Amino acid sequence: MAYRTQRKKGGFPIKLVLAAGIILFSLFKYWSNTETNEWTGRKQHITLEPKQEIALGLQSLQQMAHQYGGLLPDQKLQNLVDQVGQKLVNSSIARQTPYQYDFHLLRDPETINAFALPGGQVFITYGLFKRLKNVDQLAGVLGHEIGHVVGRHSAERIAKQSLTEGIVNGVLIGSDGGAGAAQTAAMIGNMINMKYGRDDELESDDLGVRFMIDAGYNPEQMLGVMKILKQAAGGQRVPEFQSTHPDPENRMEKIEEAIRKYRK
Repeated sequence: MAYRTQRKKGGFPIKLVLAAGIILFSLFKYWSNTETNEWTGRKQHITLEPKQEIALGLQSLQQMAHQYGGLLPDQKLQNLVDQVGQKLVNSSIARQTPYQYDFHLLRDPETINAFALPGGQVFITYGLFKRLKNVDQLAGVLGHEIGHVVGRHSAERIAKQSLTEGIVNGVLIGSDGGAGAAQTAAMIGNMINMKYGRDDELESDDLGVRFMIDAGYNPEQMLGVMKILKQAAGGQRVPEFQSTHPDPENRMEKIEEAIRKYRK
């Protein structure tokens, strides 16, 4: 017996009406939550309040530290990270934000990474820390991560992910959820979020340069950090449009532009 798709009055399949409704609701929810970031001046789509960002970061703190072997048991090095991080915050617009900035040196000696959770929890692995050549490069790394917090990038990504999930679900429902449709929908969602990820990195580089200059650090040393990251990649890279992070060469050009801009 042949399967016949149920249709709404007027000839449109109910699944298409439902799919359109899901997609339209997701778009409405995303675009209706628009505000201007008072510290960067950029318009953003965000559904979280700052206090919710802080709570999310604190809730994830222990889990994230555990993934990298916990905190490095060297109080002298941790004090240095705290000192540089707090100087960047207290000398810049970051101090005007409602976030709780804390800096954590992670034990992992191999992974080269630094990241920030929503609300001000900032991390750097010992694997990256030990490759830095001076305090100014440390300031470059931490300034970049503070930029993610001030830019509210995590909150922005959460809203974008919700939008992407709504669109993907709508596409799957509208196309009977076939394997080909699922693959296409996932690819579209990933590409959307990749683009925004690269923009976030470039904005954080720009803010990091600004914070370094405000705090009296040498912003040219952020170029040295980019060289370290490039060397760590071992020459292995994918095309920029397929990566969540811009190519280091592209980032270096933008950093040089930011240095000229903020030194005027």
